[in-house]
Amino acid sequence: MGVALTSFALLAVSARELLDTMEPVQFLFLRTAFGLPLLVPLALWLAPGFYRTERLPLHLLRNLFHYGGQVCWITAIGILPLALVFALEFTTPVWAAVLALFFLGERLNRGRVVALVLGVAGVLVITRPGVQPIDLGVLIGLAAAVGFAVSLTATKGLTRYDGVFTILFWMLAMQLLIGLVPALLVWQPVAGVDAPWLLVAAVTGISAHLGIAKAFQHADATVVLPMDFLRLPLIALVGALFYDEGLDPWVIAGAALIFVGNEYSLRRERRGSA
Repeated sequence: MGVALTSFALLAVSARELLDTMEPVQFLFLRTAFGLPLLVPLALWLAPGFYRTERLPLHLLRNLFHYGGQVCWITAIGILPLALVFALEFTTPVWAAVLALFFLGERLNRGRVVALVLGVAGVLVITRPGVQPIDLGVLIGLAAAVGFAVSLTATKGLTRYDGVFTILFWMLAMQLLIGLVPALLVWQPVAGVDAPWLLVAAVTGISAHLGIAKAFQHADATVVLPMDFLRLPLIALVGALFYDEGLDPWVIAGAALIFVGNEYSLRRERRGSA
C-alpha cells in the first residue's frame, strides 16, 4: 500500500510538471504509450495468457469512463490545489455505491446509507455552495470521481472473470486507441526534458494499481482502504513544500467526513460477511 500511496503522489506531481507544456489528453496518451511496453514483459513473466478475456464489451465500458475520469482528474490537477483534487476523489466510493445499487443489484444497508450521507455532507463542506461560488475546477474534480466510480463498478464485475494484469493490459491498450485522436488534435512537440516525468507517470500509473491489488491480497479492505486516506496528508505536504499551496481546513474537514462514512460502511460490511 505504501507503493500505491507513493505512486499516486508521484503521478500527480508528474502531471502538474507536464501540464505547462501539453494538454491533459496528450499527457494521458503519452503516459499510456510509455506504460504499455513496461507492462507487457512484466505480465508475460507473472501472468502468461494475461491478454485473454471473454468480457471485451465490459472492458470497453470501463475504459471509456476511466479515460474520461482521468482526463478530468489531470485537468483538475492543473487548476486546483493537489489536496483538494484528492479530497474530491475520495467521493468515488460514494458514487460507486449508488451505481452498484442500480447496475449490480446490490442493496443499500445502514453502512452504505451512512457513507452516502456523510459523503454528500463532505462535498458540501468542501465546496460550501452559497458561501462561495462553485469553482469550475471543483466540478471537474467531482466529474472525475463519478467517472472513476463507473470504472470501479465495472472493475468489480470484471474481477469475477479476469485477473489484475488482464484488466491493466486492456486498460492501457484500449485507452491508447481511445486517446489517440484527442491527443493528435492538441499535439505539442515533446521536449527531451519532459521524458523523465513521462517515465515517472508511466511507471506510477502501473505501480499504483498493482500496489493496491497486492495490498488486497494480504489484508482486509477495512485495513487497506483507510490507509488510502493517507494520500491526502501526503499530497498536501507535497503541495505545501513544492508548490506553496496552503492547507484549507474546509478541505480537511470535508475529507474527514467522507472518510468516516467510508470506514463505517466498510466495518459494517465486514461484520455482515462474518
